Amino acid sequence: MGSFCLLRTRFLLRPRIPRTPSTVMQRKYSLDVSAKLLRSQGYIDGRWISAATTFPVLDPATGEQIAQVADCGPAEAKQAVDAAYKAFNTWKQQTAKERSALLRRWYELLVQHKDELARLITFECGKPVSEALGEVVYSASFLEWFSEEARRCYGDVVPSPFRDRKILLLKQPVGVASIITPWNFPSAMITRKVGAALAAGCTVVVKPAEDTPLSALALAQLADQAGIPAGVFNVVPCSRAKTPAVGEVLCTDPLVAKVSFTGSTATGKILLKLAADTVKKVSMELGGNAPFIVFDSADVDKAVAGAMGSKFRNAGQTCVCSNRFLVQSGIHDAFMEKLALAMDSQLRMGHGSEPGVTQGPLINTRAAEKVAHQVQDAVSLGARVLRGGKRGQGSFMEPTLLADVTTEMLCTKEETFGPLLPVIRFNTEKEALAIANAANVGLAGYFFSQDVSQIWRVAEALEVGMVGVNEGLLSAVEASFGGVKQSGLGSEGSKYGIEEYLDVKYMCFGGLEA
Repeated sequence: MGSFCLLRTRFLLRPRIPRTPSTVMQRKYSLDVSAKLLRSQGYIDGRWISAATTFPVLDPATGEQIAQVADCGPAEAKQAVDAAYKAFNTWKQQTAKERSALLRRWYELLVQHKDELARLITFECGKPVSEALGEVVYSASFLEWFSEEARRCYGDVVPSPFRDRKILLLKQPVGVASIITPWNFPSAMITRKVGAALAAGCTVVVKPAEDTPLSALALAQLADQAGIPAGVFNVVPCSRAKTPAVGEVLCTDPLVAKVSFTGSTATGKILLKLAADTVKKVSMELGGNAPFIVFDSADVDKAVAGAMGSKFRNAGQTCVCSNRFLVQSGIHDAFMEKLALAMDSQLRMGHGSEPGVTQGPLINTRAAEKVAHQVQDAVSLGARVLRGGKRGQGSFMEPTLLADVTTEMLCTKEETFGPLLPVIRFNTEKEALAIANAANVGLAGYFFSQDVSQIWRVAEALEVGMVGVNEGLLSAVEASFGGVKQSGLGSEGSKYGIEEYLDVKYMCFGGLEA
């Protein structure tokens, strides 16, 4: 464990986070998944299709190739859009009950194959298998939820001011939806969007992240087994080189009515511009820079537990990860001591398939380099490394705790997307809110307090779309997910998620006898 030397209310800690086990880069890890679920072709109009070339999918922990996947291009993307448009004309005519039953069957198949799906996630994106299993359950829950919501797309009958007519508001599916998803939740980010779209009566074309196409293709296999009709669910995998061209088709084709994207704010702005020419409906779940505030009245142990879950889940690679930690002066030293000890005892790096591992690799070496750069920048400006701070082998980065952090450092200005926990000391509630709200994004925010009046004040004042009060993990299928400012447009999940795939049509039924 780390040792502390208290001196004038400041303390020094010996970094004790273990370095990346050298055996990870040397061992051979086997992806034990049935051939039926380990797909390498695109899925268009109910058929598995090849492309002229392929691209490699790598295990980020070892750098070893685990598959070669069809590198689809604009032609395949257009083919998928056409198939989805054709299927939309029949899918929208199915009753809500019929769509509900198919989504329910798809959900059941995910649960049935959860162990294999989790292994796919671990090998293509690196997260520990326990977290990968959690993602599969979370992913399946969106199909379950929207299978139920499919039968609740209620319209309205509005009292008319005229005796000879009736006013009705009808809910109708928007049409073909392009679904562009990230690598950090390669299964759940698809089902959260697709579940809502299919429940509403839309058809979809999915473009998964180039790092993690295998989970998307496994979902396609299970959708086919569930009886989802041809053309309703299409998957177009492609390499990083072909992503701009494929994305352009999916955002500009006149047959596409809706674009839903999860990813960086910079990419989201590009897609918004592409979709603007044909005035498509859009949903954007973009970047965050979540504050995590610990007030003097907080329960320190609960705050530490919340910080551990919020920061180190998926090695810090989630859009709602806490990025800026603000701790009030009166509780600062106790919080830092307990947090450092928790990092010592709870975090273990390694390949995600190994028992007991809590910290897998980052998605690639570029991601690890970014975190290391932020650490170097902070140290150059006066921050102190209390735990970790070093690059591991390959894509690994030590979980890192920084003290004496200021708002001038890169780690507080940029979304890190890695296991870096920088702590800013503050004195007043007003000061903390000013720092928290200074960002141009606002996805999630967290704070710990036992002062009821303060809880109401801060929850309302934080400029974010989601607030965790005395809780570091807030995602739930029943709750809306979305941000404010440059963190995006629209909501996903909850009863509101399906509204993103529906148009409201006003019908005036006149000529009635009074």
